[in-house]
Amino acid sequence: MSAQCEVTARAAAGAPMSLFERWLTLWVFLCIVVGIALGQLLPAPFHLLGRLQFAQVNLPVGLLIWLMIIPMLVKVDFTALHEVRQHVRGIGVTLFVNWLVKPFSMALLGWLFIRHLFAPLLPAAQLDSYVAGLILLAAAPCTAMVFVWSRLSGGDPLFTLSQVALNDTIMVFAFAPIVALLLGVSAIHVPWATLLASVLMYIVIPLALAQVWRRLLLTRGRDHFESVIARIGPWSIAALLAMLVLLFAFQGDAILRQPLIIALLAVPILIQVLFNSALAYGLNRLLGEKHAIACPSALIGASNFFELAVAAAISLFGFASGAALATVVGVLIEVPVMLLVVRVVGASRGWYERA
Repeated sequence: MSAQCEVTARAAAGAPMSLFERWLTLWVFLCIVVGIALGQLLPAPFHLLGRLQFAQVNLPVGLLIWLMIIPMLVKVDFTALHEVRQHVRGIGVTLFVNWLVKPFSMALLGWLFIRHLFAPLLPAAQLDSYVAGLILLAAAPCTAMVFVWSRLSGGDPLFTLSQVALNDTIMVFAFAPIVALLLGVSAIHVPWATLLASVLMYIVIPLALAQVWRRLLLTRGRDHFESVIARIGPWSIAALLAMLVLLFAFQGDAILRQPLIIALLAVPILIQVLFNSALAYGLNRLLGEKHAIACPSALIGASNFFELAVAAAISLFGFASGAALATVVGVLIEVPVMLLVVRVVGASRGWYERA
């Protein structure tokens, strides 16, 4: 194992869950209240922020998204990809769930719940947009937060690291085609140019910048790298919360008219998370993979790269769209649901190892 890989594995295994991460759901609820209140009391400044665009990209949003994504991508060590061959079964299960099950199952759940079961309770003009947001949320597997979930469940840090590196590599090439395919199947038109521009701006460029920054940090030693990672960690959550205030300032009227929207959108997301985590966990057990691999496999298969989903939804459909709101609901339930999955896979270790 390379020295850089060892550094990142140790950081992933030992980093404690920060205050922001532990109480993320509470912060999101507060952002909902603050955003809606500010949007109703001070609509003019938020409309001004919405008009600050260049080449159809909102500049404040672009800055916040880079602040969200880049600190997370600095943690990813692509030299860990050679570790993949040590756990072929676990990697195979995770890739199967991430790329062949999760996006398609979410499209199905969106069609079932949003277009049919809940359609009378939702704004008719936003139904397609809600489905699009759910698909965007499921089309990219989680990155940095998986390190936290893996550590809490006793997962193998090297497997987690190699899987995240592999998923990020696949995401560069697969995110746009999968989203375009599923939105097309759902009869939602998405311009390819906008989708490819989103991939370039919110995956390729941040990933390249993060890896250059990572190499520069590591040239100054392991301790310097880990101290900088610890300092920049809160940037992502702080930028995310600022983004949520903006989103809910624009979404305030729709939410106040129909406050059940958030609860209704949470239903397919919750079902998808529990289904995919159970599927990955069960498949690993069936194939005889050890528990320390099955835990992060289940967690990676269940969680989402919601920062990318929020960014893509805003770029493709706008601040005030149902797609943006649907991705934000994913942020809202991410932490409590994933902590539930962590608890379940930990408590079921005896059952798992009896196989």
